[in-house]
Amino acid sequence: MSIESTIVQMAEAAKASSFEIAKFSSAKKNQALYNIAEIIEQEASFIKSENNKDLILAKEKNLPGAMIDRLTISDSTIKSMTDGLREVAGLEDPVGAISGTKIRPNGLEVSRMRIPLGVIGIIYESRPNVTVDAAGLCLKAGNAVVLRGGSEALNSNRALTDLTGKALLKAGLPETVVQLVPVRDREAINILLNQHELIDLIIPRGGEGLIRFVAENSKIPVLKHYKGVCHVYVDEGADLETAKNICFNSKVQRPGVCNAMETMLIHKSVAEKFLPAMGKLFSDAGVEIRGCPSTCRILANAKEALEEDWPAEYLDLVLAVKVVDDMPCAMDHIKKYGSSHTETIVTSDYKKARRFVREVDSSVVLVNASTRFNDGFQLGLGAEIGISTSKLHAFGPMGLEELTTTKFIVLGDGQIREQ
Repeated sequence: MSIESTIVQMAEAAKASSFEIAKFSSAKKNQALYNIAEIIEQEASFIKSENNKDLILAKEKNLPGAMIDRLTISDSTIKSMTDGLREVAGLEDPVGAISGTKIRPNGLEVSRMRIPLGVIGIIYESRPNVTVDAAGLCLKAGNAVVLRGGSEALNSNRALTDLTGKALLKAGLPETVVQLVPVRDREAINILLNQHELIDLIIPRGGEGLIRFVAENSKIPVLKHYKGVCHVYVDEGADLETAKNICFNSKVQRPGVCNAMETMLIHKSVAEKFLPAMGKLFSDAGVEIRGCPSTCRILANAKEALEEDWPAEYLDLVLAVKVVDDMPCAMDHIKKYGSSHTETIVTSDYKKARRFVREVDSSVVLVNASTRFNDGFQLGLGAEIGISTSKLHAFGPMGLEELTTTKFIVLGDGQIREQ
C-alpha cells in the first residue's frame, strides 16, 4: 500500500472513530486513560527496548546530544507519562457543558454546548512522550488523533501507540481513536496536511522550521506558535529586588524552553542601579549579555547587540538587554520584535500595569511574575498540548477546553418563524 493510501485510510478511520468517542461518557474515557497508564507501566521494559533501537540509530547518524536527550525514554520519563495520564483523567471533562443559556422573547431557549473538535493531527519532533501526552488530552476532550512523530523516534512511538490501542480496546473504545503514521518518509507530512475533508485541526510541535513548513503547506487549520521571544520590562516603579528574582528565574531556570525570557528591557531611570547587580547574577550563572550601547556602558562584559539579536529566540544562556526611555518605548519594542508569546512588567504602579496588560498583544501578559508561568499546569488548565500565538480559536496555552468547540442548542415548543 502506498504512503498516500495508508494515510487516507488512517484519516478515514479516525473520522469514523471521532463520531464514536464523542458519544462516550467521561467515566469511559477516564477508564481508557487509566488503562493506558497501566499498560505503559507494565510494558516499561519493552518500551525502553524499542526506544534503545531509536537511540542506536540516532548515535549512528551523529544526531546532536540535545536531540538524543529528548529522544531518551528513562524510568522518570515513564513515570512522567503515566502521572500525566492520571492527572488528565482527574480533570473536569469539558464535553457536554452547557453555557450562555438565554430565553428569547418568543420562548426559545438558546444555549451553547461544548463538543469535541473531531479529528486532530499532531506533527512533532524527537520527544516520544508527546505521543502519550497528546493522545491523553485528545482522548479526554473526545477527539480522535492522528500522530506523526519524528522519524528518529519511530520505534518508540510505534510501541507507545500499539500499547495505547490495546488499552483503548480494553475500555471498549476503537483502537483507531489514536493512530500513528507508521513511516519515516517526510512526504507523509505533506499528505497528512492535505486531508482537509477528514482532519479538523493540525497542531505542530517542534522547531520553528517544522512549524513554518506545516503552516505554509497545510490545507487544514493550524494552531501554532513559531517561537517564544519573551520580554521582561523593569519599570521605574519596580521593586528592584523583586525584579532581579523575576528576571533571573525567567532566564536561567530553564533557558531552553519557549517561555524563557529572551530580552530584558529596563527603564533608563533605574538602569544604573539595577543592571550592575543583575548583570553579576547573570554572569555568575553563565549568561552572555548582548546589550544596547547604554547597557554596554554600564556592563563592561556585555557584547554589543546586533539587529538580529532583538527578534532572536536563543533557547540558551544568552540574553538581549535594552535600556528604554519609558514604558511606551518598551511596548513599541515588544510590538516590533516580539512573537505574541509571553511578556512581563515589573512595577508597583497600578495604572501602568493596567495599561501594559491592555495594550501588549501577547497570549499571556504578567504583572510582577516570571514568564515561566506561561504553562498549562501553572495557569490552572491542568495540562496543555502546546501554546498558540494565533488568535483564532485559541490564544495561549491549549488545555482540554481549547481542544473543543461549541454548538448551539435550541429548545422550542412549536415556534415557527414569521418573517
